[in-house]
Amino acid sequence: MFPSRLNENKKFIPLNIAVLVVSDTRNLEDDISGALLEKMITEDGHACAIRAIVKDDIAAIRAKVQNWVADSEIDIVITTGGTGFSGFDVTPEAVEPLFDKRMDGFSALFHAYSATKIGTSSMLSRATAGLAATTFIFCLPGSKGACRDAWEGILRHQLNYQHGPCNIVELMPRLGEHLSEK
Repeated sequence: MFPSRLNENKKFIPLNIAVLVVSDTRNLEDDISGALLEKMITEDGHACAIRAIVKDDIAAIRAKVQNWVADSEIDIVITTGGTGFSGFDVTPEAVEPLFDKRMDGFSALFHAYSATKIGTSSMLSRATAGLAATTFIFCLPGSKGACRDAWEGILRHQLNYQHGPCNIVELMPRLGEHLSEK
């Protein structure tokens, strides 16, 4: 749906990506969505630095994401689950307060891409993204299809330094400018 242009003259830069599954019912052995994200991440040449599961609890989600944002070895955090409207869905409430900058374009692109697959049901997702310190965070729905759509339709391209006309990776060296002393 969205065109991708690769500049083969630019060297691919692998990223360290942490995957957080938010679920009250899953564990690492039966988690399908997190496992799929890990597979797609590594197949595309990046490293899945860590994959963990936390319950649908604001404090637990926020603590795990904050720890990963503080870890200089982690470039990107992707969460899956907890973005719907049930009483237990609290991922946006847990993560959005950590954002120094929101990435509203991610949500718009995710919904546009998702709507081509599931129609108006896409509106029931509160997928969100932003920048916390120097770490990009993407909060995806918990379904396998939503994770596949987000990775294949958006993240695969934006997390590839070769993608043009611009991408997230080329911004990364400048992300700490607002944190440095003036």
